[in-house]
Amino acid sequence: MMQRERSQYIDSTREFEEMLKNTSGEQHYVLRLYVTGSTMRSAKAIETIRALCDDYLAGHYDLTVVDIYQQPTAAQDDQIIAAPTLVKSEPLPHKRLIGDLSDRERILVGLDLTHETPEHGEDDE
Repeated sequence: MMQRERSQYIDSTREFEEMLKNTSGEQHYVLRLYVTGSTMRSAKAIETIRALCDDYLAGHYDLTVVDIYQQPTAAQDDQIIAAPTLVKSEPLPHKRLIGDLSDRERILVGLDLTHETPEHGEDDE
């Protein structure tokens, strides 16, 4: 009997979480992009992430760009060991994408956006 009650509890929790997703509309993404100064690599990472967010998350994201040279404690607090690093803190689960952020498909998969279509109706290259 105890096993059945536990199973019902897990099913109820899962149903509740799905219901919350469906009733809250669009999910809001909270992202932090850690870069190292004003290098070409940093500029490209910023450009890529902003374009992707505008295409797929328009109006449903907060993006903070953190230069780890100017804000080393922020990088230390988030345990950033390489840059560029993109950190997604919301929606759960937390995720990190480290390294070259030029592969849009890899970023989409990492942010769980593979089922989404661009807001502007544009196709990827």
